[in-house]
Amino acid sequence: MTATVCEHILRRLREWGVDHVFGCPGDGVHALLAACDRTEDAPRLVRSSHVRTSAFQAVGHARFGGRPGVCAAASGPDAVQLFDGLYDARLDRVPVLAIVGRPRTGRDGAHRPGADPEALFRDVASEFLETVTAPQDLPDVLDRALRTACVRRCPVVVVVPEDVQELDWPEPPEPLGPPEHPRAPAGPGAAATGPGRDVTTAAPARELERAAEILNSGDKVAILVGPGAAGASAEVRRIAGLLGAGVAEELAAKDVVGDELPYVTGVVGPMGTRPAYELLRDCDTLLTIGSSSGHPRFLPEPGGWVRSVRVDVDPDPAGAACPSPHEPHEPCEPCEPHDVELVGDVRETLELLMPAIRSGERGREWFTTVCDNVRRWQDVLDRRSRLSADPINPEQVARALDPQLPPDVMVTCDPGPLTGWYARHLTLRPGMRGAVSAGLAATGCALPYAIGAKSAHPDRPAIALVDDGAIGPDGLAELVTVARCRDRWQDPRLVVAVWNDRRLPRHAQDAQDPQAAPDSQDEPSSAASQRPPEASYAEFARSLGLTGVRVETPEEVEAGWRTALAADGPAVVEFLTDPSVPPVPAHATWEQLGAAAAAVLKGEPDAGAVARHAFKAKMQEFLPGPEAR
Repeated sequence: MTATVCEHILRRLREWGVDHVFGCPGDGVHALLAACDRTEDAPRLVRSSHVRTSAFQAVGHARFGGRPGVCAAASGPDAVQLFDGLYDARLDRVPVLAIVGRPRTGRDGAHRPGADPEALFRDVASEFLETVTAPQDLPDVLDRALRTACVRRCPVVVVVPEDVQELDWPEPPEPLGPPEHPRAPAGPGAAATGPGRDVTTAAPARELERAAEILNSGDKVAILVGPGAAGASAEVRRIAGLLGAGVAEELAAKDVVGDELPYVTGVVGPMGTRPAYELLRDCDTLLTIGSSSGHPRFLPEPGGWVRSVRVDVDPDPAGAACPSPHEPHEPCEPCEPHDVELVGDVRETLELLMPAIRSGERGREWFTTVCDNVRRWQDVLDRRSRLSADPINPEQVARALDPQLPPDVMVTCDPGPLTGWYARHLTLRPGMRGAVSAGLAATGCALPYAIGAKSAHPDRPAIALVDDGAIGPDGLAELVTVARCRDRWQDPRLVVAVWNDRRLPRHAQDAQDPQAAPDSQDEPSSAASQRPPEASYAEFARSLGLTGVRVETPEEVEAGWRTALAADGPAVVEFLTDPSVPPVPAHATWEQLGAAAAAVLKGEPDAGAVARHAFKAKMQEFLPGPEAR
């Protein structure tokens, strides 16, 4: 029987290790999705309820699965819905292939009116965007697209018109080699790598010597870890021990090193931890590993007295910066933001760098201070989680989850205040994985991420942390997808935890960046406009045959988590939390808190409660004992 072009697409994806395609039916991709339904082999179709969430499912699959995620959508309005997920992949450097169908040509030879995919995706898929116009072009286009996505770690788009999808594959088929030896990709320096592999070149020896000299001269060394260090966790631990360094994490790299280590200070940034802020504020030498420096406001200023070394597979996108005081020159002359930049495979470069690092007693006082700061911060977080609220303190919910995390859990988190609770209260130990939309902060990403994660690892439990404002648009519909897919998972546990505060508080944005709060005083907020429709998410879950748990008092929080995690299938656990508890930034001063409070007081119906909770939370940093006053 003659194979169609769609069947060949699936065969080639299978050879690249793609085991799932995420898509939503639409004009232009019916043939491709139907071919997925017919095949008994991979890739299997995960039929999402909305095109937007199918893109996020592909991103989640790529984040947790270690291979490119693939989504499919029709052109026109459906293609536009891919944008959030593809920009999320672009900003967080996740390999994703979007196959976009274009409706068939009419009898008069003209295409039906619709958005031009080439024009739509020109920015988000700038690394690779091509249209297949004939079946014989398909092997080359698919191979180059997938190779580019893997090597450049970016989204790519292939447009396949519906007319082409339904054509018979030419017989005999063009001889193809395995994906390990495809044609050269659309991107420099990538021709010699196989699918899913990065370039494995180390930094030059001369630069390694300079980097070792800088690191050996530091007394207060800090390490900032980014997602680019994901394959070098053991090497990061070893070099931290040699240097007596504290380790801070970018939000997207929370699962790289292991939060249980006494010298890991946590996440740096607006929603980060106090020890991480202090580590980067007080260090004299900074080693950044696989980091894009997403929050430069929290890093030592380029050209300051902190010397810096950067290790990553790509050069720093920040480019030139102000002059360094270590080698004075004209004030207007630009220079690199790091004293030494080691461009090469992270793991290999660290292995070559470590023999030149001198270990000893230097920095031991600094190391002790870092560990003491971490212990003190944990006491602060514990006290904050036990502050009274009406009805439940949202920090208590995250704090109660931490000791109950399964050892191989995959955790996803929505942006907003939840990011703060995730970043501060959850201890991701070795074997655990976590994911957030760090670059785009895309609303409603956690549940589709979790579906993609479960598709990649059906034998592992997943937890999606969402709030009622994020689950509303698409999340309820994706619970239908969860119910549909549950029988595919060997470990059926997927816990959707909803922080239901019954409104969308404006203070969430102000609290994340109190320095910006005075600028937001112009327009008072409207309580009615920020209140989502009343709904019982637990009851909706039960209507789908899932476990639904509703937690209404602080005393029920731990039991609610236990029930959801012990369920024999997917579960929704809904916590009624207090919307007036703000995620107070760890770096906020009293003056900044006062400015934020002034912004909140204008037009907020519960402004007094918000201000009281913020000041009570800040006060926990100054209490000497483990008990709150």
